[in-house]
Amino acid sequence: MHFQFFALVRAVATVAPVFVALAPISVAAQTLAPPVTPWGAPALQGVWDFRSLTPMERPRELGEKEVFTAEEAATFAQEVINRETRDIDESRLHLEVAKGRVVPYNDFWFDWGTAVTTDRTSLIVDPPDGRTPPLTPEARRLRAARAEARRGVGTDEPPPGGWVLDLGASVRCVVGFNAGPPMTPSAYNNNVQVFQTPDYVVILNEMIHHVRIVPLDDRPQLPQEIRQWMGSSRGRWEGNTLVVETTNRRDEAFRGASRDLHVVERFTRADASTLVYEVTLEDPTTWTEPWTFVVHMTQLQGHIYEFACHEGNYYMENMLRAHAMEDGMEAESR
Repeated sequence: MHFQFFALVRAVATVAPVFVALAPISVAAQTLAPPVTPWGAPALQGVWDFRSLTPMERPRELGEKEVFTAEEAATFAQEVINRETRDIDESRLHLEVAKGRVVPYNDFWFDWGTAVTTDRTSLIVDPPDGRTPPLTPEARRLRAARAEARRGVGTDEPPPGGWVLDLGASVRCVVGFNAGPPMTPSAYNNNVQVFQTPDYVVILNEMIHHVRIVPLDDRPQLPQEIRQWMGSSRGRWEGNTLVVETTNRRDEAFRGASRDLHVVERFTRADASTLVYEVTLEDPTTWTEPWTFVVHMTQLQGHIYEFACHEGNYYMENMLRAHAMEDGMEAESR
């Protein structure tokens, strides 16, 4: 995988991208041709920032309000910034300590963004109410069982009688909580780099340096019995839009979805500095209907940085070592 990725990167680096200069246009218009690669495909290459203070779901108090005015958007963004701040004053620190909580991060570590990225009141555009569809009865039952199993247990702790394998994949830095698919604005590392060749698109997320190598030929998805952390992705062009379909995820899927989750991502270059990222999720085991959200990514003139997660973290190493010792002692006692 790593050899294939870096071979693709070298191949892309040897082809100087040719961009057609564009005047800025609205996303709705999309009448001008996007910049293109030397082989004639729409050029999506570059580093893209998908931070946004626009919530995934429309706040219930906004009712049927679909869009903000400019003044409302600025006010809403400032309220989010004030609410999400991790720079804790002394009075709040006492409250957290009284609850038995440890607050390891301050605002230095977070990068939520500074503004909403569209005038919409939610990233979700379908259903029209800006909310995720209702859960199926089976999904409600499973979530209730999980909640009961973790009653009184912290997010980053194994349940009583459990061990490190009970911790989520993102806690163990196996998958990134915003890297996808689908990619979603979150607390930090909201950057992605796209590489292109005539036959592949490479999607490199800064979060946990996830790499997806997406073939653009007509090869089928992997057999259903083969499951991967980020699933099996296949791409194709529909006009100026790159469409990537992903299936075959493992059980730890997006927002509690099942392994039946089917993700369709659409990447469309709206103008010289904007990439429209539209995602439709379908999982009849979890939700009563498909749903769609849209994120507007902004091109950065910067770099993707290496993500260090558990480097130097003796806490996780000691947990694994203790678990192995416990297994060994149990085996000896048999």
